[in-house]
Amino acid sequence: MKQITNTILMIRPVSFRMNEQTAVNNYYQKVLDSLTPETIQFKALQEFDIFVDKLKAVGVNVIVINDIKETDTPDSIFPNNWISFHESGDVGLYPMFAKNRRLERRDDILDTLEELGFEIENVIDYTSAEEEKLFLEGTGSLLLDRVNSKAYCALSPRADEDLFIEFCEEFEYTPVPFVSNQTVDGKRLPIYHTNVIMCLGEQFSVICLDSIDDKKERKNLIKHLKEDKKEIIAITEEQVNSFSGNMLQVSGANNKRYTVMSNAAFESLTKQQINQLKKHGEILYSSLDTIEACGGGSARCMMAEVFLPKTI
Repeated sequence: MKQITNTILMIRPVSFRMNEQTAVNNYYQKVLDSLTPETIQFKALQEFDIFVDKLKAVGVNVIVINDIKETDTPDSIFPNNWISFHESGDVGLYPMFAKNRRLERRDDILDTLEELGFEIENVIDYTSAEEEKLFLEGTGSLLLDRVNSKAYCALSPRADEDLFIEFCEEFEYTPVPFVSNQTVDGKRLPIYHTNVIMCLGEQFSVICLDSIDDKKERKNLIKHLKEDKKEIIAITEEQVNSFSGNMLQVSGANNKRYTVMSNAAFESLTKQQINQLKKHGEILYSSLDTIEACGGGSARCMMAEVFLPKTI
């Protein structure tokens, strides 16, 4: 079982903008009044293409699929929320909070992967939970320690505890649930996705412990990470606002390790944190300013890891 992969699925945007349906509980999104929708899409596309080029340049296998204009899916650039891929050949499909994000799910993407030689054994579909207004948004909500079979989940309106437990039973993961908060207008409110405050690499975890207000939950989470010999790299809530929790470790050419993040995330890190991360591989970063401002997500959200077995 591997924790990181060399293959990433990314969706090239055609109508990227701030999604009004997700802004109700994603407090990282901003309205860029000074820019027209066309300019926002143009800038996001530029950021996307440069980011993909940087990943490919170090030997990451990036499968780029174009979004479809007709569906009007402003958040399609974040595919890891609706789909996950597993070494068993299983694919998870997830219930999405925003109605317009449900249109991002596309069967043709699975067909493309099969054409490229990836094996899909089963599709495990949780999307009917949307009818009951229950949500679990893929590896945005689920932080998977694939090697130690543990799943970390910050419970929120987009991560239902019962669905989380159901996923863990189905995929045979030990559940580690907790609540992670941020201060919005003086109130502590749940952070919408786990991967905003936490990243799990092979031998490290970047995490904002300050966001976990319940001491027992925080202690339990630290216990699990230490048990699995993960170096804990603590980040602050202020750094989370720069998306420093939204990183992903991948492997490039010659099995070299890279920790991938945005420019804003990298610039928010201290020298000590950078040195801690560098022990686990090279740091790769790219400017994602428009995508972060309008989408409220960053580098990790843009990459759906493909762990499927290959026939070819």
